[in-house]
Amino acid sequence: MRFFNNQDINQLDKIFRINLINSCSGFKSANLLGTISEKGITNVAVFSSVTHLGSNPPTLGFILRPTTVPRNTHKNLKDLGYFTINHIWEAIFEEAHHTSAKYPDDISEFDMTNLEPEFKGNYKAPFVKNAPVQMAMKFVEEIYVPSNDVMLVVAQIEELYIKDELLQKDGLINLSKGNVVTINGLDTYAVPKFKKQLSYQRPKENK
Repeated sequence: MRFFNNQDINQLDKIFRINLINSCSGFKSANLLGTISEKGITNVAVFSSVTHLGSNPPTLGFILRPTTVPRNTHKNLKDLGYFTINHIWEAIFEEAHHTSAKYPDDISEFDMTNLEPEFKGNYKAPFVKNAPVQMAMKFVEEIYVPSNDVMLVVAQIEELYIKDELLQKDGLINLSKGNVVTINGLDTYAVPKFKKQLSYQRPKENK
């Protein structure tokens, strides 16, 4: 096995180090976050850091890099207080990845890709049309992490849309049925397959 200690990691070529550390944590979620500016310009951006925080209340979080440079997603969700999270599926992952390109705030990534915005009810932020799982989120708080100069954004699920065939009787969302992709590192996509749902585990009796 290859071995790296902390000193080795710090001395690595920058690109190699970025790829290494971004992929060593394992497969990550692949989501498109939809926002809209106060001027009504839609924005959609790929994120690989969305994670579950709690089910009661239903909260998710994601990590933002430093806001010393313009971050349209961050500004829009703070100004409006709402945004959407949409799972990326196999058919659109290349278009979704292009949203990582840095466009000025007066250009919508929806206009620069084949992704389509979708508005539901009175919710102002755009969903991504045909996404197998769509979530309307309300901003709750942000927590600065000084050790790495990043921000944890915490938000609550206000509305949840799931394609019928994905939702099991026990509440599990079978993402494999929606061909939902994951991200390995920064720019590598994979489509995981459902293997087996295991039961709740209890300690074994001593032999």
